[in-house]
Amino acid sequence: MRSPLDVTPQVSVTTRSLQRLHRLQTSSRHLQRDVLTVLAWGSVAAALGLWIADGGLRTVTSGAKVLVAGGIVTGLVATDLMVVMLILAARIPYVDGAIGHDRAIALHNKLGKWVLFGLLFHAIFLICGYAAQDSIGVVSELASFLGISDLLFSVIGLVTLSVVAITSIMAVKRSLPYEVWHIIHLTTYAAIGLSLPHQFSVSGLFAQGTWQRWYWLALFTLVALGLLSFRFIFPIFTSVEHHLVVSRVVLEDTDVVSIEMRGRNLDQLGAEAGQFLSWRFLASGLWWHQHPFSLSAAPTDKTLRITIRALGRGTAKLLSVRPGTRVAVEGPYGIFTDAARSQLGLTLVGIGIGIAPIRSLLEATAVVPGMATVILRASSPEQLYLFDEIDALCRAKGARLMALVGPRNAHADEPTWLPGQYGSMTLDDLVPHLAESDVYVCGPQAVADLVIADALAAGTPPSAIHNEKFSW
Repeated sequence: MRSPLDVTPQVSVTTRSLQRLHRLQTSSRHLQRDVLTVLAWGSVAAALGLWIADGGLRTVTSGAKVLVAGGIVTGLVATDLMVVMLILAARIPYVDGAIGHDRAIALHNKLGKWVLFGLLFHAIFLICGYAAQDSIGVVSELASFLGISDLLFSVIGLVTLSVVAITSIMAVKRSLPYEVWHIIHLTTYAAIGLSLPHQFSVSGLFAQGTWQRWYWLALFTLVALGLLSFRFIFPIFTSVEHHLVVSRVVLEDTDVVSIEMRGRNLDQLGAEAGQFLSWRFLASGLWWHQHPFSLSAAPTDKTLRITIRALGRGTAKLLSVRPGTRVAVEGPYGIFTDAARSQLGLTLVGIGIGIAPIRSLLEATAVVPGMATVILRASSPEQLYLFDEIDALCRAKGARLMALVGPRNAHADEPTWLPGQYGSMTLDDLVPHLAESDVYVCGPQAVADLVIADALAAGTPPSAIHNEKFSW
């Protein structure tokens, strides 16, 4: 069995076969995205269509009933978007493979704001509408609402969702440890659970025997099964089934280690080079921390490898991991893989510890000799992690390797990601045929964004630029 450190022979590949493969991959991914888009908008249309079919518009006969109808519509749309939001966070492989884990989470976060606004307007419109119908004050109407247990639970759920939304604001989120934020975020499920009963017990929309009742029950059941399966059941099964154990720890630098793990039937895990998994090392002081790390070598049927740098207290503790430590794992996630390619040319840019997934991707992807460039960016020669391995892979595959070392030019007229000695050069000056290349970038986001800006300015299609964030 080959080691992740071994160099694989260059894959013999023709230009025509690569073009055909890329077209098929791109078409398949676009079809998946189209299917998801149609399903998302179709679910909103179905929610409103069932309400209209049930005579919803015919009930709008006065100003008060306009408010009530507005409350119902905003509630239906917000609830449907909440379902979509949960699906995006369920880590379903089909969704992840279509749009990528980071984009799914970004859309999940964006929808969360609109779900909260929709539920707030749902409550406001209904309270004001029923207050007008009953000819009483808004406060009195609210008090009567709170006297109904299911409605009281829904209010508690709304307040809980508001707290979760506040902690999801980036400035607040960054100040919280991941584990603390994760526990707070788990209350979202409790909040949703509190808000559902009133739809069936108080609202006439979901009365016994109606199509709306069966539609929403089926939708909620499918989402619950998806969340339970992909967030809880399958990760536990994966960890037990593959029985990962740390087999070797290699010190790459004073604060960087490569951790190799052995397991069984790892080919059934479905991991691809460039993807990341969430790792939990089951040792004292480490087991309750979960970390997302990309593979730094192409996976085999018995081994996985990651290369990590101590960037905080949590990751610093991982430097002390010892062989024999059991590992629980979730994933794999992301589309920072060969499957995302659409062009014959290939440009891989690894910055700092972002070199690790670049090394993995280079090992597994097919390269047309002379049409691939690998750029490693570091502040010092010591930060050119895995350089010897990458150099050997480039030589075997016919790829050009560039090591760019040194601090950025702090006095440049425009922000630059290149070392000071490169002056005003850009990525286009370094890479021939950049516009005809897939560009993969991994590293600190501020620097990666500058690389991406260079690629876009050179005419690289946005769809051919790949940069995946470890979003949460």
